[in-house]
Amino acid sequence: MWEKLTAKPLKPSTLSMDGISKKTMEEHYKLYQGYVNKTNEIMEKLGSVDLKTANQVYSDLRGLKVDLTFAVGGVKNHEIYFEHLGGKGGKPTGKLLMSIERDFGSFDQWAADLKASGIAARGWVWLAYDRDWKRFFNYIGDAQNTFPVWNATPVLALDTYEHAYFIDYAVNRGGYIDAFLKNLDWDAVQKNFDSLNI
Repeated sequence: MWEKLTAKPLKPSTLSMDGISKKTMEEHYKLYQGYVNKTNEIMEKLGSVDLKTANQVYSDLRGLKVDLTFAVGGVKNHEIYFEHLGGKGGKPTGKLLMSIERDFGSFDQWAADLKASGIAARGWVWLAYDRDWKRFFNYIGDAQNTFPVWNATPVLALDTYEHAYFIDYAVNRGGYIDAFLKNLDWDAVQKNFDSLNI
C-alpha cells in the first residue's frame, strides 16, 4: 500500500542566503513540490494498471514506471540539495574532509572538479561514495533519472538546471556554483556521510 509523500519544508536559512535569492528558492521549491505530487499521482495509477498489457514498445505500465523514475529522482535529488543549503560554506571537518582530500588530492581540487563538473552537467552533479571502488567521485547526471552508477550513494547534490540559478545569474552558471559552495551546510553533508557507515 502506497503512503503518500509530503514535501519537506525549506529550512528558514535557505531563504536568506548570500548569492541565492529568496525568489529563486521559492520558485525552485515549487518545482520540488510538483515532483512530490507527480510521484503520488503515478503511484496511485500504478495501483490499478493492467499488468497483462505490459509491453516494451508502449504500455501504461511502461510509461508510468519510466516517468516514476524521473519524478522520484526529482524528489530525492532536491531533498538532498535543499537540506545542505543555508549554511556558512567553508570546509567540512574530520573523516569527511580526510576522505575528500584522499580521493581528490585536496579540498580545493575537489571544489574545482565539482565546479567544472557543474558547468559540464546538464542537470545534476553528485558527490557520491562508490561502494565498489571505495572512494568518492563527482558524478554527472543529465536528468533526474540518469544517475549513472549503481552502488554509489550521493552525499551532496548540485542542481545545475537553469531553474536553480537563472533568476540570479542568467547564463553565469559558474557564479551560481560559487554561491552554492558559499552556502553549503557541511553539518548536513556530514549526516549523509555518517549514514554511509564506512
